[in-house]
Amino acid sequence: MGEAKRRKDLGLPPREKEFVLPEFNKDKVKQKVRNTLYKYPIIPFVFYGVAIVILFVGVFSVIKYYK
Repeated sequence: MGEAKRRKDLGLPPREKEFVLPEFNKDKVKQKVRNTLYKYPIIPFVFYGVAIVILFVGVFSVIKYYK
């Protein structure tokens, strides 16, 4: 029999668990992003290229739909 069932049978409330949020180090994340961008400098161009293509496809689809 598990602890939860045993506590329920005894009429005890569920055991409270400690909830600890993981630490978020903003500087470490910034450094990791910078290192990735320095390692692969093409990423921003690919990202903006894909965004522009999606924008044009969306505009073209709206124009075609209402034509």
